[in-house]
Amino acid sequence: MCRSIYFYFLLLIVPFSFIFSTAKAQDKWTLSTDQEGIKVYTRLPPNSRIKAVKVVCNMQATNSQLLAAIMDVQTCDEWVYHSKKNIIVKQLSPLDLIYYSEVEVPWPAKNRDYVVHIEVEQQSDTRVITVSSPCIPGYVAEKDNLVRISHSEGKWTITPAGKNMVQAQYELAVDPMGTIPAWLINLFATKGPLETFKKLKIHVQNDVYKKARYAGIIN
Repeated sequence: MCRSIYFYFLLLIVPFSFIFSTAKAQDKWTLSTDQEGIKVYTRLPPNSRIKAVKVVCNMQATNSQLLAAIMDVQTCDEWVYHSKKNIIVKQLSPLDLIYYSEVEVPWPAKNRDYVVHIEVEQQSDTRVITVSSPCIPGYVAEKDNLVRISHSEGKWTITPAGKNMVQAQYELAVDPMGTIPAWLINLFATKGPLETFKKLKIHVQNDVYKKARYAGIIN
């Protein structure tokens, strides 16, 4: 996931460019935004002031097509909200890689960066693909002018939804580290996921992704 969506979308963040804490709580998700077929859900985990986020969207693509867009982390800055830099650190296999990402954060906060390990699995019976993207320590030295994110859990779920259609679901749990103004948290938690998925729906139509194929991945 680039990731950022992402979000990492912090989503995307990238993917991605979203800011929140652990998403392992059992609280129910609450729908916060529903625009252009993109649904953004939030929930507040126990002992946290920052909401977790989940994004769900159907889009025109095959399993391999969307997976190829997600795995192409070096283009995350084209669709993940506020993604600034994405570099592959180590390619372990076509479906297993480690990458470094920097997220641009508005003043007065400092930009964030992190190192992510992406791994892909598919259930043979349902064809559902899971892309896990947790932060990991090491690989890239911390930088004085950036705040290193050391704790996050991101997960893409790609579910077939008809001929050349998939349901894309992304969840991300991030500790943004340091002091973040409330208005900035709200900006990334609400606008970030929506803007990321709007661009992803367009980005995934790139011809190179339509032609992508992976050994062991069934469309």
